[in-house]
This record gives sequence, C-alpha cells and structure tokens, in this order.
Amino acid sequence: MAARFLCDALVRAGVRPWLVDLSLRPHAHDGASVPGKAVAEASAIEWAALGRLSRAAAAQVMIAGGTDIVRAKLVAGEIAGVLGLGGANGSTMACAIMRALPVGLPKVMVTPVAATAAVQWYVAESDIAMVPTIGDISLNRITRAALANGAAAMAGMAMAWQQRRAVGTPPALVGVSSFGNLQPAVDRITLGLERGGFEVIQFHASGPGGRALEQLAARGELAGVIDLTTSELADLLTGGVYSAGDRRLTAAGAAGLPQVVVPGCLDFTNWWVGAVPDRYRHRAFLQYNAEILLMRTDAAEFAALAGLIGERITAATGPVRVLIPIRGFSGLTGRPVHDLAGKEVGSWAQPETDRVFVDTLRSQAPAGTVTELPLHINDPQFADACVDALLASFRR
Repeated sequence: MAARFLCDALVRAGVRPWLVDLSLRPHAHDGASVPGKAVAEASAIEWAALGRLSRAAAAQVMIAGGTDIVRAKLVAGEIAGVLGLGGANGSTMACAIMRALPVGLPKVMVTPVAATAAVQWYVAESDIAMVPTIGDISLNRITRAALANGAAAMAGMAMAWQQRRAVGTPPALVGVSSFGNLQPAVDRITLGLERGGFEVIQFHASGPGGRALEQLAARGELAGVIDLTTSELADLLTGGVYSAGDRRLTAAGAAGLPQVVVPGCLDFTNWWVGAVPDRYRHRAFLQYNAEILLMRTDAAEFAALAGLIGERITAATGPVRVLIPIRGFSGLTGRPVHDLAGKEVGSWAQPETDRVFVDTLRSQAPAGTVTELPLHINDPQFADACVDALLASFRR
C-alpha cells in the first residue's frame, strides 16, 4: 500500500511512475511495472527459488537483476530519476542500484533508516538524497507526508534533470582534490582551468572526497585530474581519520586520464582531537581546529608514501606529471609544532624531511615524470604550473 501511495503521489506531482518490485519472497500482489519474478529472472534465478535463499543472498540477486533492468531503461531514455522506498534491507537494495547509476541522475531514498549512522554506507560516494519517514513503513498522517514530500522532491528533480539534458553537452570536467589550507592554489587552478574551457569539480580530501574522485574517474565522468591534495594517502598509511581507502590514486591512471599529481598536504595525518593512538604520542602535532589534530609526517612515512605513489603513477596508462613545491607542501609552513601536552617542539618547516620524499620518489617514478619547482604550494606560479602541465597533456 505504501508503494501504491508513493506512485499516486508521483502522479499528482506531475510525473509517471514505473514501479520495480524488489521483494525477496514470492507473493500474490500485482501492480508493479516490473514484477519481482522478472527481476529475479534477470539474474537467472527462478522466482520460487529466490524464496529459499537467505535474505542477504536473495538481496544480492535482486540488486543484480534490478540494476540491469533500471540501467537498460535509463539507456533507452525512459526514466528521469529513481525513487526508493523501504526499511534497512530495502535501502540496501535500492541504494545499491542507485549507486550504479550516473552521478546527476536524481536519486531519492524514502526510509525510516535515513536518520541512522548507516546512511554513510547507503549513500557512500553517490548523490542519493535520503528522506526519513519518521515512522516505519505503514500509512498514517506522518508517513503520508514524508512519502508525499519524497515524491514531490523526485518529481521536481526529474523535471529539472530533463531540462538540463536538453541544454546540450557541457564542457569537459576536470577533478581537483582540495583542502582548506590549500585554498589559494585550488582557487587559482580552478580559474585557470575554467579559462581553458573546462568545468571543474573539487573533491575535499577527507575520505569521501577522494573516493568520489576515484569513482568518477573510473566511470569516465572526468577528462583529467589535478590531484593537488594527496593527503588521504598519508592517512591510509598511518591509519588516520581521513583515509579514502587503498584505491586512492589508481582510477585515473587505470582509465588513461591525464594527471598532474602533487604532494599537497602529504606532510600530515589527520586525527580527531583526543584520539591519537598511543604509538604516535611522541610525535609533533599542530591543532588545526576544535576537532582535528595534525601529525607532522616523518622521514620514514615520507619514504613509504613515495614508494606508494611511485607504484601507482608507474601503473598509470595515461600521461602523468608530478610537480613538487620544494618550499612547502601545505599552508602550514612557518607554523610551530607541539607535543600532545602543548609544548612547542619545533617548526613545521622541515625541508630535510620533505627531501626524503622527493629523492625516494625520483628513484621510483618513471624518468621525466617528476619536476621540482622552487615554490611553495600556494604560490600563484605553482598553481599556474599545474594548469599548464595538465593542458599540455591534453595537447599530446
């Protein structure tokens, strides 16, 4: 009944619904545009056999079949958005299908689990909007309002999406990884790329941003990347809170995209204040804000990071340039560092430590890949060099 109410709400909002049944057990209800039997058979399993599987296994079957069916409808130009309805398991299935669809296509999940911590897994690096139903999936004045709001939101987004598609092909999109203390560089790079005729998407290097960069590069959404802020690799190495996982700095290379790679903010790991692991308590820190404590990267970590980056750029199938600002990798140059008790123990600027990264990377990277510039990362000339290097890769 809730699914039918949602479809009726879509009609009232001015769009035509197309209902896909993701039920995990055979039933006698009808009315779906694509019945559960057809979804199961799209994964080469009989409807009756689906009911004998565990919920988890049956869900994977319906995700696979549902993804194929929805993708085909999208390719045919017959849908302008996806709206899901369900609880925890329903959200797992509907959101998995949505995550497999292009960024920008409207996606809305109406669910009672929208207010839980699990949202980060349902949404991940996608653009799914979550609408909480407050109550569980049954009809009353509270849930009816939530469902109607979700339907109205989807209708508006779907109409806007169709209008955008009618405008024509947008400029090629370039990804730029970013952090607040590199804002001068990010802003100038963005301006330079826009003047060159490109559109720019900035990815905040706090974990989800790096994963989104990798996902869009793998899907062919990006024309190239200026990976200015590779600091998520430092968090990957040390276990910091802003790791983007082990696939960071791999997708653009695998896709053959032009890349400019910079050790931006690779000179620190991010920790929550008060949560630094005991093994690092002897290190040098800078408190960045009320939540984040930055740990200065040491020589051993820089050597390991250079090896990691060297491996990944060597594996790239497209053009790669590494630009190194030898007068500072972050906006923190010139600041003091402290121990965890707050006592000043030195300076952030440690050129001899940074040099370990440069020398190790030169020994590991393909010849001619690495260029050192006598600049700070936030110098305008360095940003211009990044833009020039990427544009030169496109002209090859």
